[in-house]
Amino acid sequence: MERARGRRYPELAHPYRNEFQRDRDRIVHARAFRRLENKTQVFTPGLSDHFRNRLTHTIEVSQIARTVAAALGLDEDLTEALALAHDIGHPPFGHSGEGELDRMMRRFGESFEHNRHALRIVESFENPYARFPGLNLTFEVREGIVKHSRDFVPGEFPDLNEYLPGLKPPLEAQLIDLCDEIAYNTADLDDGYSADLVAPEDAAREVAKFGELWDAAEMQFPGAEEEVRLKEVVRGLINWLVTGLMAGTVAAADGLTGLEDIRRNGARIARFSPETAAGSTELKRFLREHVYSSEELVRSRRECAGKIPALFQFFLEHPERLHGPHREGASAEPLHRRVCDHIAGMTDGFFLKTCKQAGVA
Repeated sequence: MERARGRRYPELAHPYRNEFQRDRDRIVHARAFRRLENKTQVFTPGLSDHFRNRLTHTIEVSQIARTVAAALGLDEDLTEALALAHDIGHPPFGHSGEGELDRMMRRFGESFEHNRHALRIVESFENPYARFPGLNLTFEVREGIVKHSRDFVPGEFPDLNEYLPGLKPPLEAQLIDLCDEIAYNTADLDDGYSADLVAPEDAAREVAKFGELWDAAEMQFPGAEEEVRLKEVVRGLINWLVTGLMAGTVAAADGLTGLEDIRRNGARIARFSPETAAGSTELKRFLREHVYSSEELVRSRRECAGKIPALFQFFLEHPERLHGPHREGASAEPLHRRVCDHIAGMTDGFFLKTCKQAGVA
């Protein structure tokens, strides 16, 4: 990475790990990373032990992202660190939980967004070192945490002014959101089939590339079980989308000569080729209609994430029940922010346990 900006608190170099490898290891050893094992990806707890959770999803994103970075000649270690950190700010119950927390914070003129919360985690809530607060990650990883999935302009988020608002992040960070998209689209297709929400004939009819790959799998493996042929198609989709991401990014980067060109370009460089962008859109539409909007998942999300407002109100009325760094006197943050941070850090299981203890229905 050219012109790396280093850490907030200077540290001696490690004898055999570079700075981004050290960041990767700090993320992997963080409690927030471990908690991803019990946080919803799409299917809430109790439906099956085989579906992805937020941790296994993160590993899949990391694998895809590192492959793309290597093929494009980018910094694999920075890319891997960013992929591993990209979801550590998610609250319980995924995007449904995020929406509920944001709605609660809007009452106080503030907001909740999982990437900005991830920065708070690595800067304030993970404190394994005696010499400095937080994980003391490099600037590039911290910037990528808050900018991998969106850009922001100067003044939009005053607390993020040090992260070069108005400029695009490095290409390693730009890749993460699209690798995330590849991972969850294909995984949700696989898990949706296992949950009896996805029928291959419907997917073949509504998603052109799926239909092409399904026909090929039936011709090549006529005696294989349907589930095995489905997995052949999922692997084919991953390969096709990854190849399209690399091709689209290479085409968009034509004529750019370095990081400053990437930062100041009017649009992000990381992108799918037109064909794969259209295919990804088709796949997302199919999943939205057949999986995410299914009665079972809608009911499960409503039952679980719907408890967040009541627990939020409980802690506003009983701040003495807050734990750790969110207790009164342990933080200078206002009560509503401490309540939000406390709930956001919970796993799905701990959230439900806490609701039961608090008498929240």
